[in-house]
Amino acid sequence: MALAALALAIVAIPGSAREVYNFNPGWRLAVADPADAAQVRFDDSGWQAVTLPRAWNEDDAFAKDITEHRTGIAWYRKHFTLPASARGRKVFIEFEGARQAAEVYVNGKRLGLHENGITAFGFDLGDALVAGDNVVAVRTDNRWDYREAATDQRYQWSDKNFNANYGGLPKNVRLHVTDKLYQTLPLYSTLGTTGVYVHAGEFDITGQRATISAESQVRNERATAATFTYEVLLRDADGKQVARFAAPAQRVAAGATIVAKASAKVGKLKFWSWGYGYLYDVETTLKVDGKAVDRVVTRTGFRKTEFSHGMVRLNDRVLQMKGYAQRTSNEWPALGMSVPAWLSDYSNGLALASNANLIRWMHITPWKQDVESLDRLGLMQAMPAGDSEADVSGRRWEQRLEVMRDAIIYNRNNPSIIFYESGNRGVSQAHMAQMKDLRDRFDPYGGRASGSREMLSAPLQAVAEYGGEMLYINKSARIPMWAMEYSRDEGARKFWDDLTPPFHRDGDGPQHKGQDASTYNRNQDSHAIEDVKRWYDYWRERPGTGTRVSSGGVNIIFSDSNTHHRGAENYRRSGEVDAMRIPKDGFYAHQVMWDGWVDVERQRSHILGHWNYAPGTVKTVTVVSSAERVELYLNGKPLGECRQSERFLFSLDQVAWQPGELKAVGYDAAGRKVSEAVLETAGAPVALRLTSTVSPKGLQADGADVALVQVEVVDVQGRRNPLALDSVKFDVQGPAEWRGGIAQGPDNFVLARELPVEGGVNRVLLRGTTQAGTITLRASAAGLAPAALTLESRPVAVHGGLAAQLPSDGLPLNLERGPTPATPSFTVSRVAVPVKSAQAASNAADAGKSYDDDETTAWASRPGEGAPSITYELAEAATLKEIVLKLSGWRERSYPISVAVDGVEVYNGMTPKSLGYVTLPLKPRRGSSVKVTLNGAADEGNAIKLTEVANQAITDTGANRTPKGVLSIVEIEFYRAP
Repeated sequence: MALAALALAIVAIPGSAREVYNFNPGWRLAVADPADAAQVRFDDSGWQAVTLPRAWNEDDAFAKDITEHRTGIAWYRKHFTLPASARGRKVFIEFEGARQAAEVYVNGKRLGLHENGITAFGFDLGDALVAGDNVVAVRTDNRWDYREAATDQRYQWSDKNFNANYGGLPKNVRLHVTDKLYQTLPLYSTLGTTGVYVHAGEFDITGQRATISAESQVRNERATAATFTYEVLLRDADGKQVARFAAPAQRVAAGATIVAKASAKVGKLKFWSWGYGYLYDVETTLKVDGKAVDRVVTRTGFRKTEFSHGMVRLNDRVLQMKGYAQRTSNEWPALGMSVPAWLSDYSNGLALASNANLIRWMHITPWKQDVESLDRLGLMQAMPAGDSEADVSGRRWEQRLEVMRDAIIYNRNNPSIIFYESGNRGVSQAHMAQMKDLRDRFDPYGGRASGSREMLSAPLQAVAEYGGEMLYINKSARIPMWAMEYSRDEGARKFWDDLTPPFHRDGDGPQHKGQDASTYNRNQDSHAIEDVKRWYDYWRERPGTGTRVSSGGVNIIFSDSNTHHRGAENYRRSGEVDAMRIPKDGFYAHQVMWDGWVDVERQRSHILGHWNYAPGTVKTVTVVSSAERVELYLNGKPLGECRQSERFLFSLDQVAWQPGELKAVGYDAAGRKVSEAVLETAGAPVALRLTSTVSPKGLQADGADVALVQVEVVDVQGRRNPLALDSVKFDVQGPAEWRGGIAQGPDNFVLARELPVEGGVNRVLLRGTTQAGTITLRASAAGLAPAALTLESRPVAVHGGLAAQLPSDGLPLNLERGPTPATPSFTVSRVAVPVKSAQAASNAADAGKSYDDDETTAWASRPGEGAPSITYELAEAATLKEIVLKLSGWRERSYPISVAVDGVEVYNGMTPKSLGYVTLPLKPRRGSSVKVTLNGAADEGNAIKLTEVANQAITDTGANRTPKGVLSIVEIEFYRAP
């Protein structure tokens, strides 16, 4: 089904008919529950002055295990004064979210309670406002066991495994001032309104044309009926007008709500794409007697999507999912999730730089700031509602439906959202239908697939529009199947390999709940190698390899996370970057493998590790490369050609270390050089070096903005020494607050003024105060030349508690990859030959289940009922190239199989173990009848080890239910050359 495109955040035009203010400045915070804190005259002068977003327990981020995050009651209060222009107009407050519950008061009047801990909410300040000084007070409660006030029901997603508990008001707040004839806000649960909806259809991608539509829910709270016109203005990324259209004048009665709509065909469009975050501003204006009374600006991108034949198409080009299952908290040490918008772009931009095209947020709808960040970057996302690890019923299911409804309405204008996820585990057919109905009701033209994890059976595929498991390869000729989380191992950035200080032997670490956890205590090398091995299974079944294909998968996770862990630390280290977003080797491995929409389109190579070893060291050098073959050179001399163990993975054993330059050169099949990677020996450490990264707007003195500062140990030539583990002392002077960094040690050195580098590098955070000025950071370490860095924080105008500049204002769009290429994204490598019928020596009635495109069904021979074999009649005679099988127990078992075409044996051997599907090469033989026979008992030696200590049941492949002498085929496919 071909679907449509979409839009982004509502922002303001200064001096326009609508005023939108940044309401983050000027709050006061107390972790307490005083009786009169909602009252205007309450004395909060002793409370902590903060700028939002700010979790009250931010100090816990990475310092404590997620289960130990502090919880309880915290109050936030703020004095503000409205401008004279607000007199007699509507005023709304919009919270992007609160954790867990927030009870909101203005001038002592209770406005309402929001409880789900996920979605945005807001209130009409209405009669609560007074002339002059006003006070808003918010009582928050982030207890893990918080229960819904009306039902006494807990929230499923308040889970200590994954939902880091950053309490209070950890997201942005805005204030809206509108006419009494206005376009509503998309805050359904508290205001009952749906806002603006912008979408596109009737796409002509090559002609750069589409029909752009806008619709706004309009409410008239004037005393009399009003007649208005609805105008739409489209501006490109440079602010240039590209289209203007309108709807005929219409009348709305006093107290009534209607929907205004307008649309037009627009040409010369630039379509939003992967790595091309092109956005437009769509201004929707209500005019009365020719005068604008309300104007909303919706930032949006337009793109065409299609979900069919097992594949995802973006702007008519097939795209295999390549990305990360990321915790929605997306947190940083000592800040939690509450980071400035530019830092969200920086973090998410690194995922894009690793050539990811999809972020699957896990369990919980992401906050608006991250959603908008991915819009700007050109990075697709899957948006969940809220859940834990199971389908639910009753009020708990209703809660999930309500979160999905609110999240769809709030985020339906964000082009980066491609998937709506109904559950982190499979949901029932009836529940899937309900979720899909929500999409159809509130986002019918958004170009988004509604689905869930699993959804493997034919009945579920008839309702869901995508699916896929978490550890294994799924394929389909119907809906796209992509892995929801794979390669779940962990490895700290501190540990390069077994040969490098601090000499952490790969796998060393404590057991987890009495079970072996060696795969959660890897070195960088083995962690990266595991990433490559796991991706190979998805790459092998990519689009272009047949009718039934894998639509890819997402690796868990991108950045180390303060969520459930199985290794030695109190946080999860599965990231391809660490908690400060310093890349590990797995980051570069993904860059190599993922540089293309389906097939690799830009060749790369990367040598794992470093090239600083002790004299006499002999080691295996591993190269991740998309080339066909790789050769190594040391100081210009050839060492030999690397052995290819799997696609993208090359190695050369017994390489004797010598100082200098180690180079890997990649060649294509014709022998042409296509890529190169170099490691260089660094000299002895002599000095520290400090470098900073700040907002493109500069460091803002708003009390929330931060500077990210990197410290390195370098040699005389300025090269980072990869062995350095020096302890560095920091001193900061000027208007800044020390937030520090992270390293292995007590409390992970969170907020410590002295912490070690790891692999020669670390990073720290400084948060500016509300005073502008010069900030000086100095770093020193024993035996090294010190370093100093100076930053200037810039003043931010705040009047009466209101700021005109929104957190994301002025952030650039990422257009690096350019528009969607017009060329095919893959080369067809084989063609499926369909099956006409099948006959089996036993259990013949189930023979069709072995090729029914349904991975929840299988054919299995029965012991004692003839030979374990099955014969297929093809729809046409063909010279077969390969057969592909998914066999019960695919991870644990190898089966002794023979294959005959028209009675002539074309294969005899043991099937390999895999994460789903195995490919068996056949001797060329033309025919139309294929017989597959089991020639003995299955072998379970050398099984692929997947340690899932939290829930080992999810690794089940059916081996324990299938006798070794039984041939059990889940799916079989037959292929000829193209």
